Amino acid sequence: MLGDFESAKMRGTAGKTVICAPFESSYRSKRSKKSVLLKKLLLVVCVSGFASMKGGGMLDRRLLEEGLAVIVSSRERTGDLWHAHYGAGAIAAYFWVRENRLTALAAGSVTAEAKAMLRQHGLNDGLNSRNGDVLPREEAEARITAALDRTIGELHWVGHQAIYGALSLKAIRELDGWGTEQDMDQMVELIDSFERTIPGRSWVNTTVKEIRSLKLSEADGFPDIERPEQLSRLILDELGAFRTIYQAEAHHDLIGHMLTYGHALNILFELDYPALFHKGIPPFLRMVKALRLSRDVDAELEIPTLQSPVDRLPLIRAERSVALPHELEYWLTDRRSRDWHGGHVFKFPFSFYHHARNGNSVPESWENFRYIIA
Repeated sequence: MLGDFESAKMRGTAGKTVICAPFESSYRSKRSKKSVLLKKLLLVVCVSGFASMKGGGMLDRRLLEEGLAVIVSSRERTGDLWHAHYGAGAIAAYFWVRENRLTALAAGSVTAEAKAMLRQHGLNDGLNSRNGDVLPREEAEARITAALDRTIGELHWVGHQAIYGALSLKAIRELDGWGTEQDMDQMVELIDSFERTIPGRSWVNTTVKEIRSLKLSEADGFPDIERPEQLSRLILDELGAFRTIYQAEAHHDLIGHMLTYGHALNILFELDYPALFHKGIPPFLRMVKALRLSRDVDAELEIPTLQSPVDRLPLIRAERSVALPHELEYWLTDRRSRDWHGGHVFKFPFSFYHHARNGNSVPESWENFRYIIA
């Protein structure tokens, strides 16, 4: 399946014809206003997308710049850790387009949705959150990695300090430097604020108290993980092993964060921070072990236990996405009305496709992924 999406790329002028013509003709027989508008939208994206893709991808570095600005300003603007989701989502959108061979239409749709998200949740005072001299890239990275080293060895909020930190490092590396002294102060404060926080707030068949005391053992059957490829294979196997995926923060969303948390650790390894990768593996495996307790739940036959301030029993099976994110059809669904799932509409695909390239994905992992992204 991954091969199909990788092969759908443009090749010069011929690529323009192959990609654009089917979508134009598919709407030719439809007469509703909505269909006409969609046809116009597709043609605009098609033409503009082809022009942009010729340079190596529909890439807009402002997604990185504003994404970073949203992350560092999160606590100052909202008083909590979670507005940073939108910045992380924008960065994920940029790299998802860059690292995967999407059609021009799909790439254009991803970028357009990410920009729309930032118009709603980004900064109103321009791309740079602060005026001042930009720190050298090496200094910015050193400050972020030092902060990660203080928290990455424990499970806090299902790994969001690792997710924010790794995506920020990847963006700063791509930009060859970003951020003032004050920006880095706020980035460090954001990462440090995870210290002594809970593992997560929503769980099936376990509790926060139990997870805090959860220990790894040989009986868990986890493989030795020394490299990102091994971690990706484990994640794909774990994803594919769920019998049913339920629509709940404690289930489909938590499984999605298994993808992003593990991906964050892989990013750190790829950016030449292997010590952080290895330090982050044990708490990640504790989360996976906790997730296994909900792997075989059948809500029709048994009532699982649930600890969550937002989920409710009975658990409802998650909706299955007919389209996958590398397909244009996926982006024709209204993502804005659901607030882009807090940026996860970009982060979950970015992470899953990374693991699918890294490991040997199986049909079960692709099938269950559809229930994570609907």
